[in-house]
Amino acid sequence: MSIIKNNMAKYTLSYSEAAPGWVSFYSYYPDWMIGMNNYFYTFKGGDLYRHNVNESRNTFYTPWNIKNGTPTQDFSPTTLQSVFNVSPLENKLFKTIDLQGDAKWSATLQTDLQFSGFIQANWFEKKEATFFAFIRNNSVGELALRSVNGIGRSSQVVGGNVIRFSLNVEIGSIISIGDLMYFLNPPSFSGAPILAGRVTAITVDLPNGINQLTIDTTIPGTSPITVQNAFFLYIKNSIAESHGVLGHYCVFNLENSETNKIELFTVEADVMKSFP
Repeated sequence: MSIIKNNMAKYTLSYSEAAPGWVSFYSYYPDWMIGMNNYFYTFKGGDLYRHNVNESRNTFYTPWNIKNGTPTQDFSPTTLQSVFNVSPLENKLFKTIDLQGDAKWSATLQTDLQFSGFIQANWFEKKEATFFAFIRNNSVGELALRSVNGIGRSSQVVGGNVIRFSLNVEIGSIISIGDLMYFLNPPSFSGAPILAGRVTAITVDLPNGINQLTIDTTIPGTSPITVQNAFFLYIKNSIAESHGVLGHYCVFNLENSETNKIELFTVEADVMKSFP
């Protein structure tokens, strides 16, 4: 059955007698379809196609390029959406994803509280026949739910990238190279924190009067520090340290761009109760 989903994207919905039920959406949208002699045929643009006979998976309606006589690919990646909803009345941290299958998938995740969870496919590592990865998140708009640490007001900003603090301001031992620095401007020190850059050096030598951070201000999304006495805070590097995503449930989307046959058996998450 062919349908128009959300009044925009066109899909074909398939039914499985073994399930029984409607099991999958396909990216092709034929003009007509018919089953005959154990084969599935569709018509598209006046041409007849027989399905499940080419070696490339997820590649439908491969028209020939008239100019050079070669086929052009009409490919769409495999996507899967489901939800982790165990104990839906409890607030939880979703920390990891485990895939039991023969391929890595990229993942995006969102809960009722956070929308920025993600995993790149190359972050998965195979451990005991399971692909395993930590969930990262990177949304500045969710600062209150993440690992945010305040430092204090600066005494001087040199060259736009060296932030100096008075000797009675403790930078602390939690901050690391690679963390993201944000600032709030005086006098109110309110509003959304502004990205200043990524920490590249931590120099603390109090006997010699040195208490400063050096940041890389060339990363995307940064704004120049225009005052000398801004309030600075930092967020731990989401790649080096995972805090997962927080919520009562978690909707996850998986995507895979393989053109050969792959199998996915189960998707699991490491979940822990969140204690405020």
